[in-house]
Parts: sequence; C-alpha cells; structure tokens
Amino acid sequence: MENTKQPTGAFTGFGPEWRATSLTPTEARTATAWVETKIDRRSMLTGKERVEDVREAMWELERDGEIVVHRIRDEHEPVIARTLYGWEKRIPTNNLWHHKSCGQCGNIPGYPSSVMWLMNELGIRYLDETDQTSCTAWNYHGSGIGNVVSLAAVFLRNFHQAYVSAKAQGLPEGTYFPLIHCGTSFGNYKEMRHYLVHSAELREQVRKILAKLGRLVDGKLLIPEELVHYSEWLHVMRGRIAERQKIDCSQIRATVHPACHVYKMVPEDVIYDETVMDGNRVAVSTGLLQSLGAQVIDYSTWYDCCGFGFRHIIGEREFTRSFAIDRKIRVAVDEAKADVMIGHDTGCITTLDKNQWIGRAVDKVYELPVMADCQFAALLLGAHPYKLAQLHWHASPFEKLLEKLGIDWEKAKAEFESYLKEVAAGRGENLYDPRRAITSGPGYVPPAALTQGGAE
Repeated sequence: MENTKQPTGAFTGFGPEWRATSLTPTEARTATAWVETKIDRRSMLTGKERVEDVREAMWELERDGEIVVHRIRDEHEPVIARTLYGWEKRIPTNNLWHHKSCGQCGNIPGYPSSVMWLMNELGIRYLDETDQTSCTAWNYHGSGIGNVVSLAAVFLRNFHQAYVSAKAQGLPEGTYFPLIHCGTSFGNYKEMRHYLVHSAELREQVRKILAKLGRLVDGKLLIPEELVHYSEWLHVMRGRIAERQKIDCSQIRATVHPACHVYKMVPEDVIYDETVMDGNRVAVSTGLLQSLGAQVIDYSTWYDCCGFGFRHIIGEREFTRSFAIDRKIRVAVDEAKADVMIGHDTGCITTLDKNQWIGRAVDKVYELPVMADCQFAALLLGAHPYKLAQLHWHASPFEKLLEKLGIDWEKAKAEFESYLKEVAAGRGENLYDPRRAITSGPGYVPPAALTQGGAE
C-alpha cells in the first residue's frame, strides 16, 4: 500500500489514509505466496536455531529466591502434550480455576457455559469465582493506553487469586490451577511472563504494586508453571469427550480458524501433534474435531487473521468486515464447502459470526455458522442448543447445521421459550452452585456440602 495525504477533515482512522498500489494479479500472488510456501510447513519457526524455553529461566529465578512458581501437582491430573519444538507441556485436567473472558460472558455466553457443562459431564472439579478481573489486553492492543507494568500486575494479581482461592474451603494454597478461557488473555499473559522473567526492573515495579494489594507469596511474585488455554484442556481430554458423544457428525464439513493470540504469540508454547494435519497446524480444535469424527477441511487462508485486529474493529471497521468476509468466510464456503467454522477465541468468533450480515449490502451473501470448539462438542454430547450452547446469541444462521446433525431446532426453541418463563418466575437452573462463586471477602458463605470442591 502507498501513503497519500488526504484533504483536511477526511476520515483517517488511526493514521494517514492508504490507497492501493495497483498490483497486477501476478504481483499480488507473489506478495502473499509466502503464507503457503513458508508457514504451511512451519519452516519459519522450525528452521531457526533452538528458541529459548522461558520455563528454564523461570526455574532459575525460583532457585535464586526471586519468585515462587505455582506448581502443577498430582491432584491436577496433568496430561503431557508436545509443543512446536517437541517440548513437554503439562496440561492440568482437574481442580481448575476458570479465568473467564469479558467478551465471551458479554457477547457469547454459550462459550463459557459449554466449557463448564463439559466439565460437569466429565466430573471435573473446578472453581468459578467472582474475584477476578479482565486481563485488560484489549485496552492495550486496541488503544495503546495500557502499558506492560499494568498488564503484568493484572496478570499476577489474577493468578495469585487462583493460587489462594481454595483457602476459603479449608484447602491448601495451589489446589486450583488457572485455566484461561480467552485467547487474547492467553497470548497476553504469555508475553507478560516472558517480560517478567527477563526484566528485573519490571519485576521490581510489579512487586511494589502487588505488595500494596497483598498479592505476594512470602514477599515474592507468584508465576504459574504453565499458562493453559481451555482449548488445550479440550485437546488432551478429547478422547474422554468422544466417549460420551451422542450425535454423529461424520457428514459435517468443518473448517478451523486458529486464533492469532493463541498460536502466533509465543508460538514455541503452542501444542502441535503429528496426528493433526501432519503436525503442520496448531493441534487444538482440529484434534478435537477429528476425535469427534467431523470432516476437517483445509483451506487456503487458514493462516489469515479473522480481521478483528483490535484497532481495526474500533477505528477501521470496514476493513475488519471486508477481511472477515473475503479472506475467511467466502473462502470457507466457496473453497471448502464448509458446514461450520470452528474457532477457539473470543474476538475471532465474534468477528466471523457477527459481521456476515454486512455482506448483503454488496451482494456477498455467505452464510456460515461460526462457533467455538467447546460449543460444538457440547452439542454432540447432547447439550441443549439454546439453553446451554446459547446459539441464539449468534448472528450467523445455525439452523441448517443443526438439521444436518439431526437436532430438531424448532422443538429445542419451543422448549427454551418455555424455560424462559420459568426463569422469569424465579425458577431458573444453575450449572454451578452460586454460593461457591464468592471465595473471599465478607460475602462468602461456605456451603458445607461442597467443602471438597466439585461441579455439583
């Protein structure tokens, strides 16, 4: 693109306007060919010399008495997965502390409810409490107002709460291990861990802040052994999930959108599996779909961002909309003949799902259901499409997908409408005992029957 000065008063977004450089089709093809020829085989990463494993520096800091590491213990029932370079990453599967997503809870409530419903089905012990905050990374990436000190402090404050949360139940510190719902939080926290481990100055700045909040352990910063995304939990649990599958999805053509914040940020930490796309794609979501029996269809723009881009969605929204339609949805429909697009991040699901309507304005009508991997898995295990997966919050049509899965959506909708009357009358249901949501402060009332945790 070429910079050009615009008249006074012209809309400029977050910077000077740009205009097309009028590349020929051949030149345009050359400009983007590296996506397929390089990244497709992971050569840009695996062709380099060995990248540092930040955990080695973390262990050294702990030995030097600089930090305390929140360890994954036997009660977390860890499963070993392999990352890009073949390193081991221990994924805790039980006794989990939900670090929820502001965007999911506000825009896609069926996302977190599906995660917790799956855990209930599998008998997983977890804690879903109110004493947590947003990671604030959207502010940082979207506006540039945030800074590394504030991001790192929020990161360690939240994970300190995960560490001490079990004390209210009379259980040892560290009983619950944090599970991150949002891909943005996941990528942000991994970057903050890297900065904290390598910058004594940043550690000291954050230590002063957390000391005032009472969020140190023996006067030291607390950093978790692993940063774990919910999609990684789904990946290592995919066999157990498939054992409970009730609905056949072998006729479903599914495309996967891997989230930039999940696998492009600190990529050496991301799970790859030789049984998933020959090890050439991040394994999460795709591995789950394969285990459930769906047809996972590759497509040429798999690597592309969804178009969200934080600043794009705020200040250059038409770019976001056109990118989501032309580079992702259109390709999945025309090239892959997809029945559904599956993702694993808040912003991606929102962007790809809720921007399809704009295509109608320019005769680009591409209707493709978009949902998270956990929602799709929950549906296949028999979860209610409205009451639990809450697909009615989605803008893209999902009815044809449900019909292809043999789910009577009209009956389900009528059941949901009837249930709403029960909710209005004060007879709603809970996935989780709400008394356990408050674990600190004067509002906590210990439920005697739940002192050992659990997802009752």
